[in-house]
Amino acid sequence: MRYKLVCFDVDGTIIDDLTSIWATVHEKLAIDKERVARAMERFCKGEITFREWADHDINLWKEKGVTKRDLIDVVKKLQLMPGARETLIELKKGGCKLAVISGGLNIVLDYFIPDAGKFFDYIMINRLLFGEHGKITGIEPTDFEINKEEGLRKIAKKEGMSLGECVFVGDSDYDIEIAKVAGLSIGFNPHPGLARVCDVVVKKKDLGEILRYVE
Repeated sequence: MRYKLVCFDVDGTIIDDLTSIWATVHEKLAIDKERVARAMERFCKGEITFREWADHDINLWKEKGVTKRDLIDVVKKLQLMPGARETLIELKKGGCKLAVISGGLNIVLDYFIPDAGKFFDYIMINRLLFGEHGKITGIEPTDFEINKEEGLRKIAKKEGMSLGECVFVGDSDYDIEIAKVAGLSIGFNPHPGLARVCDVVVKKKDLGEILRYVE
């Protein structure tokens, strides 16, 4: 293959009909909307770090007594993007390294692709922590939620690849900066801002559509 690494976002890319697992959990579990919105506003203004923002929202879940079972009940109503597993298999067969760089939550990836470690050489995603009786206790946030391009640079350097040999596949405007540095950027049913900077735009709910461009 021309490209040596294919890096994926998760929400809306590997998982269908999902803009943000954070927002979905907040909505489905009836978390205080005003407190969620205030924390988001403070983060966007640079008043708090991503770690502080993540801890804030996790604490809202803890206050509500959210358990791993509650989260799985939300997650299981989602679905894997059509063609996702088949696409990962084909890319691995072709010798590609695969990575995830996502601001989502590991519980989603773990539920839909429990053998993710077989496919992905790098998984950069926020990891939830659980204690007794499955109660949520905290989070280990990824360093690359906001600066996804730095995650890609780190992987490329470790693998001895140029950024030109790397592909990024995502859907959100949060992916704009990483799309700018990847050798091939694929907007998968993308938001308008991302679509404007991507090399390729796929407008179909089938992840297999990316193979023609990668191969």
